[in-house]
Order: sequence, then C-alpha cells, then structure tokens
Amino acid sequence: AVMNGDSTADIDALGERRRLSGKAAVDATTALLQRGRSMHPWIGLYDPGEVEWWWTRPRHTDGLDQLFWFDEQGPIAAAHFTDFGTGESEVYDAILFCPFTLPGADEDTIRHVATAGVALAEEHGFAQIDLEVSQADPLLRSMLDELGFTTDGVPVIEQGWIDTAARPPVPAIADGYRLTNRAEVRRTQPDRPHHMTIRTPVFDETRLRSLSQYDAELDLVVLDANDDVAAYGLFWFDPVTSTGVVEPMRTFDDHQRRGLARHVLTAGIDLLARAGAARVAIGWEPDNAASGALYQDVGFVKDTTTDQWFSPQL
Repeated sequence: AVMNGDSTADIDALGERRRLSGKAAVDATTALLQRGRSMHPWIGLYDPGEVEWWWTRPRHTDGLDQLFWFDEQGPIAAAHFTDFGTGESEVYDAILFCPFTLPGADEDTIRHVATAGVALAEEHGFAQIDLEVSQADPLLRSMLDELGFTTDGVPVIEQGWIDTAARPPVPAIADGYRLTNRAEVRRTQPDRPHHMTIRTPVFDETRLRSLSQYDAELDLVVLDANDDVAAYGLFWFDPVTSTGVVEPMRTFDDHQRRGLARHVLTAGIDLLARAGAARVAIGWEPDNAASGALYQDVGFVKDTTTDQWFSPQL
C-alpha cells in the first residue's frame, strides 16, 4: 500500500490512475469536489467541507490507498473509503464507499469507478462496504444491484439548500448566552480545548486547522453565563464555488428549546453570505424531526433523499 501521501500512477480506461493516502487523498478529494461543484451548483451528495470534516478525527482508513483518476486539469473521479467505525480496533466495521465522479459522467465512467472501488475494498480486506445513494439516481442504483449490493430503501439523509440572498434575519440570542467563534476563543483562552472534544475526545484540532476549507471565524460556539459550551455549528466556505456547508451542528441537552440552534444557524449563514457564498447546503437524518423542521423553517429547501446500500460479504 502507498503510505503517507506518496503516490503511484498508471493508465487505464479513464486516464491516469493514482493511489493516494493520508492528507494527500483529502486534498485530491477536495479538488475533485470543487471541480464538480463548479460544473453544477448543486448536483452531487457531498461538498469539500463535508469530506474535510471527516479528516478531523483519526481513522483506520487514513493510511490506506484511495483511487483517483486525473486528466490534464486535475482529478476527474475517485474511489474513496472512510472508516466510520468506533476506532477501537483494526476491524473495519463501517466503511463508507464514495464513488465520486463529475456531474454528467457517462455510464461507463460510473461503472468503472464503482467496480474499481469494490476491487480495492477487497484488496484492503474490508468485510463489507456501504454507500449512500440518492433515491433519484436510477443509474447508480441499477449498477449496485448488478454488483450484488442491497438496500432496505429506508431514507438515511435528507439534504437541503438555501439561497443566501433569501436568508432570514438573525434573531437575538437568549439571555445568559453569547455567540463567539474559535478564533476569538484561541485569542482570549489559548489553552482552552476545542469545543468539539466534549462530544468527540479523539477530535484533532491540528487536523482541522490544516484543512483548506476551514475558517476559525466560521467555527461558531455558544457559551453560557458560566462560560460552558451550550451549542456550536461549523460553517465551511468554498470560495472557488461560492458554496457553503453546515457540518456539524449541536445543542447540548441542558440548553435546548431556547432558540440557540436557530441563532447559530442563521448567524452562520449570514457570515457565509458576507464571505461570498451564494448558496449553502445542510443535511439531516429523517428521523430527527426537530432538526429537519428547523432547517426548513429557516429556509432550506429539501433537494435530495438518500438511502444506504450494502455490499455482499467481500
């Protein structure tokens, strides 16, 4: 396997094929998704900020090869794997497979990436892989069926978009709370751990700060009167495509039903708009009725519903 971001290349039906790992694979994925979003403002399930977010905690797949295909302008496709397991062992028990292609890719290209990805998964020794697929993507669904993948058809993610020109006003924050951002916290409390570590102890701020889409002033956090974290939201801005992404958002249990999520969300959208974002994406789980209702009430329009497909045992 290729380690530590080194690469090897050969030529196949799509063009120059490279194996990348580590941060080099993250950067190539960002470039690929930027290229796709530049071609079409909303087609595609993922944006660079989402995939970069996955890099903020160590995963067993970090050092494993990912497959990329390049033309003269940069990456055109990828077979990308991310381990969403517990991280407590070397058992790959929740491997998300993303067969990334550019908008408008033909059937042969999609099939080539999908089958190459399955072959690489077998090479890595994964017992099984899964992927999220839009319920409005008959071509990929048909291919996966041919490859032996199955789905129960239950929605797992809803995705929506908001045009920042139609963003709502930012409501006043509840009494006893204040909104700040990670840049300000680092200036005033340089030894204070990042607020994400409360929920995810393995969260790595050094990794976060290394990412091209990250801006500490868009890393919002609400503190209560005791200076404890009450809520947060991370907003990613891509100046190449004028697109923003919200990932993740959270309000802690003791601080819910006080309008904090709405305040963080609308404040973040406003900051993204002022930075130059024309549109912003957000995703939520369909069984999280409160989040879905909030996002759509703020103005997000549901665009995509995905379900999960599982490979046979590899």
